Amino acid sequence: MRNFVQPGNTVTLAAPAGGVKSGDGFLVGALFAVAAYDAAEATDVEGATIGVFDLPKDGSVIAQGQAVYWDNAGKKITTTAAGNTLVGKAVVAAGGSATTARVLIR
Repeated sequence: MRNFVQPGNTVTLAAPAGGVKSGDGFLVGALFAVAAYDAAEATDVEGATIGVFDLPKDGSVIAQGQAVYWDNAGKKITTTAAGNTLVGKAVVAAGGSATTARVLIR
């Protein structure tokens, strides 16, 4: 294919307001990624767009296989769809007191 550019597992994006730390989830428009390294606001950062990651979560109770969303204001995974961006599915269940969720992003 002449028009193939890359697999897309990792893409170069501009770090959002406030910058990112390695392992942070972040949004650029509707594109969700996990930062490969620290980057200051508006500088290029490699972001993983596919894979399984442990990400901070809110107080939601999450069932294995459940759709999960990114709360960009709180910078956390949630089960609340309204006002948030769908980012993947939970790989393992997480109780309300858990501080992280294991998420398959695609």
